[in-house]
Amino acid sequence: MIIVVMYRMNSISEIRKIIRILRRDGKRVGFVPTMGALHGGHLSLVRWAREECDIVVVSIFVNPSQFCPGEDYQSYPRPLEDDMRKCESAGVDVVFNPSVEEMYPVEQVTSVKVKGLTDNLCGLSRPGHFDGVTTVVTKLFNIVMPEIAYFGQKDAQQGLVLRRMVSDLNMNIEMRLCPTVREDNGLALSSRNQYLSGNEHAQAASLYQSLKQARAQIQAGEKKVSTIQSEIEKKLIAAGPCKIDYISIVDIDTIQGLDIIDRPVLIALAVKIGQARLIDNIIVDENGNEITLQELPCR
Repeated sequence: MIIVVMYRMNSISEIRKIIRILRRDGKRVGFVPTMGALHGGHLSLVRWAREECDIVVVSIFVNPSQFCPGEDYQSYPRPLEDDMRKCESAGVDVVFNPSVEEMYPVEQVTSVKVKGLTDNLCGLSRPGHFDGVTTVVTKLFNIVMPEIAYFGQKDAQQGLVLRRMVSDLNMNIEMRLCPTVREDNGLALSSRNQYLSGNEHAQAASLYQSLKQARAQIQAGEKKVSTIQSEIEKKLIAAGPCKIDYISIVDIDTIQGLDIIDRPVLIALAVKIGQARLIDNIIVDENGNEITLQELPCR
């Protein structure tokens, strides 16, 4: 079977039917799960999938269970027709766009929880968020049944959590954790960037600038975590009004805090500028050499 047009599907039974046909015909399925409001970061994942797979499936589903009380679930951008045009231009074969009722037709009494890796960073400041992520991704994996799934390093903690989930549950899926895509000023692409005003957008570049500064400090021999965190905080505050959620330097395997950098670490930030809660990160070894998430083994 050769797909010559992009299919848009809303029901689980529909997409399962076409996936069964594709797999029967020996097609290799790549999957990019998203919440829509697609940008260049998402489309870079599509390009990775396009290179490695016969069929590329993108899901667009704003998952209510991963939003905490008071967060932006109702206002989260949903430019569906624009997203569909971007998918078609990028060579996506199938878009799965289910409703909440399709994904959660009855009260859910089952969830998937990854312990330990979700206790810090966004897991600490957004209680229950990762349970919503792991549960919906498990459901999507069971529906789409991909050979390979693609996620971005901007959401590094999410990538580590999902990779561990796939390993622990013996899911027959390869995980690709792809590099963060950035604007010219270094700001990581995010659907929430559209909440930023012009001045806030310029200010938001301070996140990546502070991460690069931290990397340079480590390369210069600084190993004390508190010293590096203090310098990051100064740079963020100097850039303009913001609310810092966390500035964390953690063991990349356990996502637990350290006092001294003597192993590979994740340097991660969550900062609210205006109405946008932004996250960013880099991974470096004890000498400050940058590492990609995909290079790191799953433990």
